[in-house]
Amino acid sequence: MREVQGPVPEPYSIQVKICGLTDEAAVAATLQAGADLAGFVFFPPSPRHLATGRAAELAKPLRGRARIVALTVDADDRAFDDICTTLCPDLLQLHGDESPKRVAALKARYRLPVMKMIAVRDVADIERARAYFDVADRILFDAKAPPGASRPGGLGLSFDWRLLAGLDLPLPFMLSGGLDPDTVATAIRIARPGAVDVSSGVESAPGRKDPAAIRSFVDAVRAVGRETVTAGGGALERIPT
Repeated sequence: MREVQGPVPEPYSIQVKICGLTDEAAVAATLQAGADLAGFVFFPPSPRHLATGRAAELAKPLRGRARIVALTVDADDRAFDDICTTLCPDLLQLHGDESPKRVAALKARYRLPVMKMIAVRDVADIERARAYFDVADRILFDAKAPPGASRPGGLGLSFDWRLLAGLDLPLPFMLSGGLDPDTVATAIRIARPGAVDVSSGVESAPGRKDPAAIRSFVDAVRAVGRETVTAGGGALERIPT
C-alpha cells in the first residue's frame, strides 16, 4: 500500500450509534465496543419499541459514557414529555415526517439537540434536507422505506451512497440504512459521513442485538477511521504507523 506523502494527516474521526437497544446484553456490548451514541426506540410498530421506564433502566450504565438518543416517529408533546422526563435523553431523533416548524418547536420546548431523518431514494430527497439546516443540529440520511411499509426508514435496506459523495452541509450528517460489519467501511469511504447508525445490521433477530456483531461493527468503523482520503478524493489510504 502506497504511503501518504508529506505530513501525516489526522485520522478521520467517525462517531458510531447503535440504535434500538432492548436488553442489558446489548447495552453492555455497546459500551464495551466503545460506541459514541446509544439509541432507544419509542414507536410501537417497531420490534425495538420500549416503554420509557424500561429504557431509563437500560440507560443507567450509559449515562456519561455514551450519548443517549430517543428515536420517535411523529410523536406528540405528551409522548415527548414522558420521554424527556423519564429517560432524560441527550439527543432527540425525529424519524417521521416532522416539519421544520415542529423541529424548532421541540428544540425550544425541551432544550435538547435534534437530529432529523431524511429518507433517501434519489438526489431530490437529499435536497429536502435544506429545509432543516436552520433548525436541526444533525441530519440523518436513511434509506426510504419500500412502498407499503408500516415503518419509516430503510428497514435494513441501503440507498446509493454515491448520492452523498462530496456533499457539503452546514451541519453534521449521519448515515444509516443497510449498514452492517461487512458494508460499513465501503459506505464510509464513499459517503464520508461524520457518524454512522446501525440497528438491524447488528441483530440476530428483529429487536435482538448480537453483541459480537456490535463489536465487529464498531471495530470496522474504527479501522476505516484510521485511514485518510487521498488528494483526489478517491480511495482511502492507511495512515502509516
